[in-house]
Amino acid sequence: MPYELNGKTIETNANGYINDLDEWNKDLAGVIASEQEVELTEKSWDVINYLRDEYFNNGGNQPNERHMIKYFKALWTDMDKVDSKTLYTLFPRGPAKQAGMIAGLPETKRKGGY
Repeated sequence: MPYELNGKTIETNANGYINDLDEWNKDLAGVIASEQEVELTEKSWDVINYLRDEYFNNGGNQPNERHMIKYFKALWTDMDKVDSKTLYTLFPRGPAKQAGMIAGLPETKRKGGY
């Protein structure tokens, strides 16, 4: 299921994760999000940027939901509550996997959750 962006075909694996991480950019994230029926908000971008930072600057780390919740509780001080429901509102098919796909990261093999 390749993505089309500006006349270029971006190849993916069978599950929709891009094959070449260097091809990712914010425009491609928008294309993938659209395919996934995800609206990219400021908080969505916080998650995407966090996942990319962890992966590229922390030895390929792909945080699970528990670690994501802990991180965003400290970041999103404007919210009364940050929990898994908050993240699933942004990425209904799973914050670690779906957000990782939109962030242009490799497919994680873990099941997600805690």
